[in-house]
Amino acid sequence: MAEYTVKDIPAEADFDLELLLAVSQESRIGGEVMDALANAWDCWLPHARARHIETQSGSFLLAWLDEAVEEDVDEKWEEAPSEAFMYNALAQVMCMGIVHALIPQVEEIGCAPAPKPTDALADALEAEGVPYALMGEPGLARRFAVLTPYPFKGGCEICALRQGCPKAGGDRGSSVTLPGFER
Repeated sequence: MAEYTVKDIPAEADFDLELLLAVSQESRIGGEVMDALANAWDCWLPHARARHIETQSGSFLLAWLDEAVEEDVDEKWEEAPSEAFMYNALAQVMCMGIVHALIPQVEEIGCAPAPKPTDALADALEAEGVPYALMGEPGLARRFAVLTPYPFKGGCEICALRQGCPKAGGDRGSSVTLPGFER
C-alpha cells in the first residue's frame, strides 16, 4: 500500500446561477423549476464532501457528492427524464462550486486539471469510496467528483486528460506557462 494522508475539508458551495445556466445549456429557468432545484440543493449540501490528499507525488483536492445524490438524480431520470437533466446539471454545479470555493483559479481558467494516477492516489481514493473508474486512467467512478492538484498548480499544461480534451485542443493551448512546461 502506497503512503498518503487524507484530511477532511469543509465542503461548502455557493449556488451559482450563471454556472447552472451554462451547464444546463438553458437561458432561463422558471420559478417552479427553480424552487425544486433550490430544494434539491438544500437536501444535497449535507452530502457534499471534500478531502485534501497528500502523496509523495503531490497534494490534491478530492471533491464529490456521495451516492445519495447519484441515487436522487437517477430517480429523477426515472420519474421525469425531461426535467432530470436540470438535476444532473445542478449536481455538477454543486461539485464544481466546492472546487471553486477552495481553488478560485479553477473557476478563472474554467477547468480543474486531472492528475496522473498513482498507486498512492488510487489507495486514497479507494479508501474514500471514490475510486478510479479504470486503474491507470484519470477518470473517477463517482459521477459527481473532481480530483485536482491542491493548491492550484496550473491548467491544461498539467492535465492528464490533455491529449483528448477539446478545451486544450491536444497539444495546443494552456492557461499559464509553468517552469518546465514551456514549449
